[in-house]
Amino acid sequence: MSEIILQIDGKEVRAEEGMTILEAALGAGITIPTLCHHEKLEPFGSCRLCSVEVGTGDRAKLVVACVYPVEEKLVVRTGSEKIDRIRKVILELYLAHAPDASSLQELALEYGADKDRFEKEASFCIHCGLCVRYCNEVKKKNAVGFVDRGTRKEICFVPEIASRECWDCKECFPLCPTEALQAAYVLIEALKFPRTP
Repeated sequence: MSEIILQIDGKEVRAEEGMTILEAALGAGITIPTLCHHEKLEPFGSCRLCSVEVGTGDRAKLVVACVYPVEEKLVVRTGSEKIDRIRKVILELYLAHAPDASSLQELALEYGADKDRFEKEASFCIHCGLCVRYCNEVKKKNAVGFVDRGTRKEICFVPEIASRECWDCKECFPLCPTEALQAAYVLIEALKFPRTP
């Protein structure tokens, strides 16, 4: 693969063709926040927290760093007033779903996000897809998936598979940025497979 030289936050960064901006930044020790990225998984781009600006002046545009490929002489800014404002609003929306999640609270503090800005919709899921993707891509079990679309989209365990696979696995639990996945599974297990006294 050929080497590409780009600029991230004024720093010359060397990357390989096919890498994403996020991968190039991480390789250069530059931090870009993300909630849906995992090194073992294909990029998904769902959380949008890793949005950055590419280009300069009037030609600058917002892109999602975890899916946007590096290009020769690309100019990237990982932080600006505009980017910080976007991240703040994204975090405020997530906090409406999972106000007590420590990973969200840490980022909210960093970006000045108000956890009470939006009306609470305590689903405890921000649809990052980490659990679904890990189960499908790494474990190859397909025990958890998305149900429905848009505002009705939810994460759901497939009872027939989950009852066989999940109890001994649980590898997706610590990936959950809202820390609610384990509770959701236990609840589903209790409802689907009640224990007799």
